[in-house]
Amino acid sequence: MASAFQYNIRAQQPKPIAVESVVLRLLEEAEVPAQESGVVTSVAVREGQRVKRGELLTQIDDQVPRLAADAAKAQYDIARAKATNDVQIRFSKKSLEVSQAELRRSTESIERFPKSVSQSQLDVEKLNVEKNQLESEQAQEERKIAALEMNSKQTELAATQAEVSRRRILAPFDGVIVQVYVRRGEWVKPGQQALRIVNVDRLKAEGFIQASQATDKLDGMPVTLKVGTLENTTTFSGTIVFVSPEVDPITGQVRVWAEIDNRNRALRPGQTAQMFVNTP
Repeated sequence: MASAFQYNIRAQQPKPIAVESVVLRLLEEAEVPAQESGVVTSVAVREGQRVKRGELLTQIDDQVPRLAADAAKAQYDIARAKATNDVQIRFSKKSLEVSQAELRRSTESIERFPKSVSQSQLDVEKLNVEKNQLESEQAQEERKIAALEMNSKQTELAATQAEVSRRRILAPFDGVIVQVYVRRGEWVKPGQQALRIVNVDRLKAEGFIQASQATDKLDGMPVTLKVGTLENTTTFSGTIVFVSPEVDPITGQVRVWAEIDNRNRALRPGQTAQMFVNTP
């Protein structure tokens, strides 16, 4: 027979909050659209196939944008070669050094031996120095312009590569293909649904509790989810992720949902269940 102390301990233990009308729903699902118009050249997946994020699902004809991307790549390579070529700068710098040395020697010669260099020769050498200075500045400016042209061509290349990428329909997340709407040889338009993908590894157990029980402290609380009959019940664990700030004026209830780990795929979206919030 249980003692009075044991009864008191049981009475002090908080009762879990029962969540009503619990239904399992998907956390991640997407109707994956075509981004560009064109003919479908391949459908790389089938219904029921598991895919990884970024995996190719469907290919739209990309011959024209690929040719444009190749041309843009060639133009970028040319612009890059010009922008990184410093031969003209080094040549103009060397020419300036030579002309400055010639002028310096002539000036020193005049200082030591007056009239050893004619004034016209001196003027020519000064002019050469100024000319080479300007050519050096011009070479540097041309290289700056070449760098800007390279950046412009790089942007054009990125744009053409994006046009190619937009014709590849990729998986937005890890999941399972549940519907394929397009077939090879069909014409698709931008925004047209191509496939439907769902992620069943994590599910949302959604239900309702009384407004008096809905406090901010519930967020992050562990839950126990029960699925099945009284004779055969399977239990799962999860965590409260959302407590609605709104109260239904008719029922006086608040919507809550918990995230349930379903990597073993024992649960299915659409199932009903019992859920209890394990309050401390």
